Amino acid sequence: MPAKRDYYELLGVSRNATPEEIKKAYRQLARKYHPDVNKDDPEAGEKFKEFTEAYAVLSDAQKRAAYDQYGHAAFEPGQGGGFGGFDFDISDFGFGDLFDVIFGGSASGRSRRSGPRRGADREMRVDINFEDALFGIERDLELSRVETCTKCEGSGAEPGTSTKTCSACNGSGQMRNVQNTPFGRFETVRPCNQCRGEGKIIEKACTRCRGTGQERKIRKINVRIPAGVDSGSRMRISGEGEVGSNGGPPGDLYILIAVKPHPRFRREGYNLITTLEINFVQAALGADITIDLPGGAIHNLHIPEGTQPGTVLTAKGKGVAHIQGHRIGDLKVNVEVRIPTRISKKQRELLEAFYEGGEEQKPGRKGIFDKFKDAIG
Repeated sequence: MPAKRDYYELLGVSRNATPEEIKKAYRQLARKYHPDVNKDDPEAGEKFKEFTEAYAVLSDAQKRAAYDQYGHAAFEPGQGGGFGGFDFDISDFGFGDLFDVIFGGSASGRSRRSGPRRGADREMRVDINFEDALFGIERDLELSRVETCTKCEGSGAEPGTSTKTCSACNGSGQMRNVQNTPFGRFETVRPCNQCRGEGKIIEKACTRCRGTGQERKIRKINVRIPAGVDSGSRMRISGEGEVGSNGGPPGDLYILIAVKPHPRFRREGYNLITTLEINFVQAALGADITIDLPGGAIHNLHIPEGTQPGTVLTAKGKGVAHIQGHRIGDLKVNVEVRIPTRISKKQRELLEAFYEGGEEQKPGRKGIFDKFKDAIG
């Protein structure tokens, strides 16, 4: 008995080939050497069986591992592969798998005419300003999408004309094909090419949609973008996607929000973040500072006496409203203390007096920082 050829060599793939590469190689060989295609070649059936046996082993992870370790001996009686005598049978990898690989169809023979199909979903990006994301906004959007043809109402036939039963499939919308293989007789069922699975032929195609039953239209919709959205937020508008086929429902429209940056504020979740620069006199003595918030509101922020650089002050409830619920985030203010790079002679004297502790505050008299504050205006 001649020695068996290496399975990888038979399929023309490397030993590191992926399952997809193995399946692709087998599909090509099976189509080339299938007995029905090579009726005049008496060896075609044997070659086909060899390729199929190789695929049966290499497409099964457990059998492939045994073959990689022991070779063909893995399937001989009494060998270490654990499979015993391997007598190739198509059932090792299933009729459906073989049929799909060779013919690209279904072995069940139970495919039916296409029924109602839901339309495809669509996605569009909407750019909004930072303030619009905080407080919400209404936008009119213009969509270009496929809808049911208004002239033929989706039938594809010119109004006033009729349709006739497809002669190729006798109205079933299906074509049956019989394949004789070394493993038996198989019947496939596929959509009819002539009527595209509809079972009927249009006598005269609609002049507007050219028989497709659909036309592209520009549609305007009004969308309410809620307060609290952020970049990456995704909104679903039900039924505003592409139209369905065969009476199926339309798909949905998904709106992807992109928020433009703000020059002074940014977001961390539902908190507003900003940076406030003060001078070191305000940091030492404290101050009340007005902050202009997005949208035109103002907030009076109190700087406590002795505030240090890097301090984060929080204003409760001055942040971003949650999309769901009544909660509102906070305003977080990062305090930076500005140190002057140049000071006057008088300012220097006042600072030196402060560090030397040379002047104490007396009732009715201004202190060092008060004088310095006056000096710097």
